[in-house]
Amino acid sequence: MAVAACATLTLTACQDSNKMDDAPAAAPAQSSTTLKIAYVEVDSIMTQYNFCKEYQKVLEKRGQNIQNALASQEQNLQKAAQNFQNKLQNNGFSSRAEAESQQAAIQRQQDQYLASRDRLAGELQSQTEKFNVALHDSLEHFLAKYNKDKKFSMILTKQGDNILYADKSMDITKEVVAGLNKAYKSKPLTETKEEKK
Repeated sequence: MAVAACATLTLTACQDSNKMDDAPAAAPAQSSTTLKIAYVEVDSIMTQYNFCKEYQKVLEKRGQNIQNALASQEQNLQKAAQNFQNKLQNNGFSSRAEAESQQAAIQRQQDQYLASRDRLAGELQSQTEKFNVALHDSLEHFLAKYNKDKKFSMILTKQGDNILYADKSMDITKEVVAGLNKAYKSKPLTETKEEKK
């Protein structure tokens, strides 16, 4: 997508350049204000901000609990299916109706497993979204206070290669992480009933 945007920008610039060749040169515009820009490394926020570290542990624990619960249900379902198959092969059912009844019970068990899997995945997704919203709010609130003194025109997030070049003097990550951690009051993050089991 960035390549397409660059290509579009290049084409537009070339077209504008051809038009400009015909027009008289204009004097360069002088800006009355200086743009003051800073950036924050997202990876550092995620690994050094105490709120993120604590919430990551909660999400990891929740994900592990979900995996364990689903693995247990899946094993029970496989055992039931295997028992049914063995009984069927060894003529262990007294009637066709009994076999159909047990097969229907296994189907209900499978439906419950699938519903449980979808519900738990939805709960984890919801919890992750709440974390992201809380992180964004926390960062936005802190930066609004922080920037009253600093007077930056713009504060960007830098993640991976999304900024091709940035002067290290514009990196305010350490100050931001330190300020966020100072302002953050650690409190026990609530667990669901299933996690406490």
